[in-house]
Amino acid sequence: MTLPRISGLTARAFRVPLPRPWGPDVPAVHVVVSEVATDDGRTGTGFTWTPSVGAGAVHALLTQDCRAAVLGMTAHPETVWDLLWHRLHEAGSGGVTTLAMAAVDTALWDLRAAAAGHSLADELGRRRDAVPVYGSGVNLHYPLRELVEQAERWRKSGLSAVKIKVGHPDPAVDAERVGAVRAVLGPDVLLMLDANQRWDLLRARRALALLAPHDPYWIEEPLLADDLAGHVRLRAECGLPVAVGENLRTVHEFRRWLDAGACDVLQPNAARVGGVTPLRRIADLAALYSVPVFPHLLTDLSGQIACALPLPTMVEDVEDASFAALGLLRGEGPVAIDGGVLRTTGRPGLGLDFAVGGVAGHGPEDGSAGTTGHTADHRPAGRTAEALR
Repeated sequence: MTLPRISGLTARAFRVPLPRPWGPDVPAVHVVVSEVATDDGRTGTGFTWTPSVGAGAVHALLTQDCRAAVLGMTAHPETVWDLLWHRLHEAGSGGVTTLAMAAVDTALWDLRAAAAGHSLADELGRRRDAVPVYGSGVNLHYPLRELVEQAERWRKSGLSAVKIKVGHPDPAVDAERVGAVRAVLGPDVLLMLDANQRWDLLRARRALALLAPHDPYWIEEPLLADDLAGHVRLRAECGLPVAVGENLRTVHEFRRWLDAGACDVLQPNAARVGGVTPLRRIADLAALYSVPVFPHLLTDLSGQIACALPLPTMVEDVEDASFAALGLLRGEGPVAIDGGVLRTTGRPGLGLDFAVGGVAGHGPEDGSAGTTGHTADHRPAGRTAEALR
């Protein structure tokens, strides 16, 4: 059978306000929606994402270099990914490069799964029908009362695991906040802690000594994300499982961390690593080291990937930050969460019907930079996605 070839690539970038801002400097996230057309008349929809910076650069790379490179290629995601990375990586092996590649890769997986008439999870090789969910929040800036209220919402929803932020300048404040959340959750709910790279080795040792009595399931990114040697030392000393990966970009980086014994959990972000194709490779590699992969954010996509991962896993659900919660989807999404468990809904392909038909994004198919600022359709009251200018 002759596979179709890519005949077009378009992309539009949007700024989407968060109902629960991730801090004063992150009131919104950016989503770039892509479409890949093939010469047999089909279209696949993909996306990439970045919280605060780089969406314009990603869009430019997509509509210029990516588009020029993929036109005429066979619409096979793994083949395209390898050829595209070889073409683009002189601009950087990660960062903007892999963020742009994710928009192409996810669109091609959407095409592939939809052509087979089933979901991405089934196209990847489903291993499980349901995946546990852990509640998550970008909540270091929350007052203690608001943090406790969030923990109470999680407990009432039946979650068996949650994650909160730590990294206050005074580790005693962290200990008070973690203790208050543990008191709400009780001893049987798993409690993960995420420092978001806020400590150095000295402060991490002190903070973790104060937090250990609250039985954290893991400590995430306690040091700078590229401090491999520091994580090896801290993991050996602190006695707590260490989770990393949301800021690692290539399979080669993940391999170095696995070889060094620097982590207990890997958390690749599908957008940051370049899409579904490299995330699958990272998961297969991690399985050889008996290290589980817990995909980072992007629940609508991560939940489907998690159903096909080789080792047991959980899916992160940041409160009010899914595509559905942000008003970016029209109708039913590809996953549904109930009672702390995620299941796929059976929509074919990626199952993402983006509700952005009323928004003109960054330029037409020729990659020009013209925009207009219409309001997206199907948007919750008080929030609109804005086309980036």
